[in-house]
Amino acid sequence: MPDQADSRAAAPPGVVQPDPAATGARRRWRLRADLLWRLRADLPWRLGPDLASRLGPDLASPLGTDPARRLGPDAAWRLRADAAWRLGPRPVAWLLAHRADLATGLAARRLGEAALPSGRFLPEAAPPPPPGVARAPVLAAVAGLAEAPDWHGPFDPAAPALSMDLHRAGGARPVWEASRLAALPLLAQAARLDPAGGHLARAEALLAGWCAANPPFRGVNWACGQEAALRAMHLALALALLDADRAPPPGARALLALCARRIAATPRYALAQDNNHPVSEAAGAFCCALLLWRDARPAAQALAAHVARLVAPDGGFAQVSPGYTRLLLDVLAVAEWLRVRHGAAPFPAPLASRAAAAALWLHRLAEPEGGATPPLGVEDGSAFADLSLAGPADARASVERAARLFAQAGADSPRDPGCAWLGLAAPARRLARAARWRSAGTMGWAEGRALALLRTGPLRFRPAQSDLLHLSLRHGTTWVLRDGGTGSYDPPEPWWWPALAGAAGHDAAVFDEAEPMPRAGRFLLARWPRTEALADGAAATDQRGNRQARRIAAGGRGWTIEDTLSGPFRAVALRWRLCPGPWRRTAAGVAGPLAAIEMHADAPLRLALEQGFESPGWGRIAPAPLLVARAAAPVGRIVTHVSLA
Repeated sequence: MPDQADSRAAAPPGVVQPDPAATGARRRWRLRADLLWRLRADLPWRLGPDLASRLGPDLASPLGTDPARRLGPDAAWRLRADAAWRLGPRPVAWLLAHRADLATGLAARRLGEAALPSGRFLPEAAPPPPPGVARAPVLAAVAGLAEAPDWHGPFDPAAPALSMDLHRAGGARPVWEASRLAALPLLAQAARLDPAGGHLARAEALLAGWCAANPPFRGVNWACGQEAALRAMHLALALALLDADRAPPPGARALLALCARRIAATPRYALAQDNNHPVSEAAGAFCCALLLWRDARPAAQALAAHVARLVAPDGGFAQVSPGYTRLLLDVLAVAEWLRVRHGAAPFPAPLASRAAAAALWLHRLAEPEGGATPPLGVEDGSAFADLSLAGPADARASVERAARLFAQAGADSPRDPGCAWLGLAAPARRLARAARWRSAGTMGWAEGRALALLRTGPLRFRPAQSDLLHLSLRHGTTWVLRDGGTGSYDPPEPWWWPALAGAAGHDAAVFDEAEPMPRAGRFLLARWPRTEALADGAAATDQRGNRQARRIAAGGRGWTIEDTLSGPFRAVALRWRLCPGPWRRTAAGVAGPLAAIEMHADAPLRLALEQGFESPGWGRIAPAPLLVARAAAPVGRIVTHVSLA
């Protein structure tokens, strides 16, 4: 939509205005960040094209293909300087150090040259299955595996891995999925259930074929340290299921050693991300060290330190996302299970307690009957180490496994098959679901079969979407009010970004149809609002001084959302993203099979039932109904009543 920002604002759209509060040390850091980003823009010309290209495509061509390309260069760098100031010196310094590693060739020298793995990867026979595991689901899943995976997609398999553009032609994420080698644990399960079925031979051929198609440190599948870590952990898990992890065959040892070398080549990139990357890479390095009989203590200490930084004591993860919290728990669960199996020392505190808290957080959000979690933030549809064959839509098995390992408790799946494969007994104690709770980044209310989830602050780590004060509401198994999801990190059309990740793509107020957090890069937002906690909700104030305070009241099947608005805005739009269905307009809102919604304000409201969009899965987008309430200043209060059927 066109920007209708207040004409009294002196700066044009996309340019950060001077902040009177940014004085002293804070202002000095902001100016230094601006200088760093400007120097970064100038580096390609100072270094020359060859050296600049080794810094990565987004540095050699600063605007690259990210969403900030629609801005002018000066506006884009100002936004990025603002984002760098808000991130703080630690991640920015790690990023610049990583760029220097690439530019000087240090990262490439860490990789060096390596031969293809040779020899057997897996044992020649499988042990019998554990008692009580079902045969049919595993063999059915094996029958659905691709016979000849596409390992490379549109990417050059011979290109040096560290200099590839990973965001072309739909991005690397869909290609990476097959190379995580999730088929290995599944084939190991099948080999134990059906020894004569040729499953071990198929797994052996899969590994040999992958190694032949992906020579060390060439092509897209060696481009990311986290992907090497997840691949190594799936291989380690498969070896453990086959009781071959204490003395892996030579081919497996060689592949694990290559994965460990790839993880170690770019450590500063993971540290700069402040998300799932450093956790996954440290966990992968730990598992490689265990199986290769190396000293695993440095990786264990690093893993515990990353968890201590990125997971709050209340379970809130740096990435406020059920999907990425699930990946976090799955990675930690595999590392912990292998640690216990190999008799290694316990992970340093507070890893276990933070993992238990994260499991409780995800347990609160997972629907007890089907395991669905609400779209929130970004997620990529991962289902890592999925021994229960739950798939990306059901988080119950992940919660169950993590709860048994870290909280000595069960959750919603006392007969979980994945836990049976790992020999994890069902504890008598069960995780509880609180009626009210607050964690870093979210706040929740449970009332009967309904659950409300509010996206709150504080913004300690970079937000992935402009979703502050977004509210999702579940009735039974359906999210009646919902987030639109992720879509893709490399969408085919640029309008996907604002439709799904922008403020107008969430259930919150948008002032003057202006983004409160303009996008400064593919994964970078600028001008983070100030947030504050309220007893019954939260508030956010944007850089223009516009404030929304949202309060939630739950009573049986009736939910009331009160939004108090203030600031120099001229107009406001409040959107409610609705579940697909036959919604119809009413005098004060909309009505559908699952709920009726009415909206009132202290100023005239213009209500409309419009078409929005949501992403039902990775790389997909679909129409979705949208209730929009628009009002002009001086509107100060909008109240929404939701009556669940």
